[in-house]
Amino acid sequence: MQFGVCTGIENAEIARSAGFEFVEPTVRSLHSGKDFSVIQASHAAAGLPTPTFNVFVPGELKITGPTVDLAKLQAYVAESLRRVKSVGGELVVFGSGGARNIPDGFSQDAAWQQLIDFLHMTADECDQTGVSIAIEPLNRKESNVINSVAEGVALAKAVDRPSIRVLADLYHMEEDAEPTDTVVANAAWLTHVHVADSGRLAPGTGSYPYAAFFGYLKSTGYNGRIAVECKWQDFEEEAGAAVAYLHKMWDEAAG
Repeated sequence: MQFGVCTGIENAEIARSAGFEFVEPTVRSLHSGKDFSVIQASHAAAGLPTPTFNVFVPGELKITGPTVDLAKLQAYVAESLRRVKSVGGELVVFGSGGARNIPDGFSQDAAWQQLIDFLHMTADECDQTGVSIAIEPLNRKESNVINSVAEGVALAKAVDRPSIRVLADLYHMEEDAEPTDTVVANAAWLTHVHVADSGRLAPGTGSYPYAAFFGYLKSTGYNGRIAVECKWQDFEEEAGAAVAYLHKMWDEAAG
């Protein structure tokens, strides 16, 4: 199992020294305002690969509601996926709660169709780049749509494109009391996993049910990646213990 961490490319050496095998930066970091050749050079010089990216669509670029500009979205997605591919990216996590949240009073059915349309458009761009998308369910405090793995799978099924798959995030699942065994029923659609611990802190510092969660994942034959997405108190100090804990829990989990 490959364990990585959601952090900026500037932290790649700390992550590598701690034992992480990949870094998951944000898509927004590829639009930082720097000349893109400088960004590419920083990725090329990093000590770890960046096969996955998150924070796909900025909150100001709406995906649902009355102000959606699909042409503007398409231009952003096309350029973003091109940049992701050029620095070695293979998968982009689609959380983007600010962009996808349904405005008050707007039709839920219309918003659902907008999400489908967005993902079809994105899948067209994925076909050009070879990059895939993982729909990320978010807890109800962060989003008012797609709040469970099952809902993420329902959306992926509605789109029905090979490049559109689903992520399971232990933090969001725990926040909304979603049973960890949901990954078994939805295993065919899972392509990526995020983890944290109680309070969204580093793995191994809280009470989240890693043994059960990893056991369910192992029982399905899950062979994707697992990335830590948490609030570090001191990344350099905590990272090594977090990696060791994840490997221990994975190795000991009953598949």
